[in-house]
Amino acid sequence: MTKLSVNINKIATLRNARGGNVPNLLQVAKDMQQFGAQGITIHPRPDERHIRYQDARDLKPIVYTEFNIEGNPQHNFIDLVLETKPTQVTLVPDAIGAITSSAGWNTIEHQAYLKEVIQEFQRHKIRTSIFVDPDLKMIEGAKATGTDRIELYTESFAHEYGLGNKNGIEPYVKAAELANQLGLGINAGHDLSLDNIQFFKQNIPGLLEVSIGHALICESLYLGLDNVVNMYLNKLK
Repeated sequence: MTKLSVNINKIATLRNARGGNVPNLLQVAKDMQQFGAQGITIHPRPDERHIRYQDARDLKPIVYTEFNIEGNPQHNFIDLVLETKPTQVTLVPDAIGAITSSAGWNTIEHQAYLKEVIQEFQRHKIRTSIFVDPDLKMIEGAKATGTDRIELYTESFAHEYGLGNKNGIEPYVKAAELANQLGLGINAGHDLSLDNIQFFKQNIPGLLEVSIGHALICESLYLGLDNVVNMYLNKLK
């Protein structure tokens, strides 16, 4: 079964909109795990507009499943990861001020830098994953960095699937096949939803984990968090 890691950034966004501590981010993380989520993902950004760096510290003793911290490996982010030692760190090439992630790494151009950062995390026994587009050259470049896993950036698939074009899955299938051949673990995320997750799961060989936040929280406004988490789990079996 592919693991479901729930990204709780949107819970932090809602909390920050009014100040205070409602909704309680830590309680939501506890509840998500009790509902069946097999991981908690956060993506702190330099401006801390949703997840704050202190949230990562506070979540560390709360998350008893898998703790995944995503972000651009700038100095403050690297220090935070080494301090909190999550299960997994996912490196994402976010520009400062970006609304959301918009592209994977150029693993050839940034190979030396990624390799250095990945080695540092691995020395501290933190599993590493890097965000990549379904481009075979980028998959090969990812292998050369020494990363444990890749996270396939699925925005393009989700867009095409929404238009009724199921052939949009093809680059992802080829990327996954190559990753499996190279011994890279496969994660995926971005715009995956209840509408498209089952089709994606059924077609991607060796899919280990998906990280879902925005869609899951939006769907939960109508259906409830407990219900939606278990709907995802059923589709990922």
